[in-house]
Amino acid sequence: MSSDATVSPVRLDHDGAVVTLTLSRPDALNGIDEGVLAALPPMLADVAADSESKALVITGEGDRAFSVGLDLGLLGRAFADPDYFADVVHRFKQILLDVEHLPIPVVAAVNGLARAGGFELLLACDLVLVADEARVGDTHVAFGIPPGGGASQRLPRRVGPQVAAEILYTGGWMTGPECVDAGVALRSVPRSDLSAAVERLVGPIRPLSRAALVATKRCVTDGRGLPIQQAVEVELDHFVRHLRDEPTADEGYRAYVEGREPSWP
Repeated sequence: MSSDATVSPVRLDHDGAVVTLTLSRPDALNGIDEGVLAALPPMLADVAADSESKALVITGEGDRAFSVGLDLGLLGRAFADPDYFADVVHRFKQILLDVEHLPIPVVAAVNGLARAGGFELLLACDLVLVADEARVGDTHVAFGIPPGGGASQRLPRRVGPQVAAEILYTGGWMTGPECVDAGVALRSVPRSDLSAAVERLVGPIRPLSRAALVATKRCVTDGRGLPIQQAVEVELDHFVRHLRDEPTADEGYRAYVEGREPSWP
């Protein structure tokens, strides 16, 4: 058996409290094939269950692409078999929901081309950092099909309905700075500085309380889309639950009073 047969199309690397998930099919522009679809759910489940992780970074291997979405070979089979295509998109939709529902912050480090499913993947992340040189777009309509992985729903929530309509309906491309201007990304940096920019973002998260991060993300996600009166009740419920159930809830207060650095698990 050749060594290539054992190479995973997705890689998971741990650096203390920060985990990096890398789509590692650079020769295929990190396209999503059956191997990627099979590898992602258990990896995301491992991240969700990891009590030491405090942030997940998702990126693509190489300088050319974050991900071009569904692999061309897979698409050939999918367009020939609509039932198979529907099954693929259903599985991909669930993967993006798994990303969105991870208990810790998720950062997309968009190193290059991101289109269609790759664009939908970055929209499922909490924070997006993008290389200036990247080309980012939905492009579904440009290929003659509507989005199926959530772009039509997540994008308006992120950038507003009118900007989303332009991105979705025109099928155009955005550079990194244009992604920031549109509200798709938080920050754009030269590709050579992307790794350092990711660390500048996640570095301050490393020493924080994982329990507080998890509770805060639940406040954000559970309250999203609710009327403000209901949303603030969701936040209060999570606050009270954290106060009652989390043994380290008073650690930050005690450390401040005692003039020391807090110690979180």
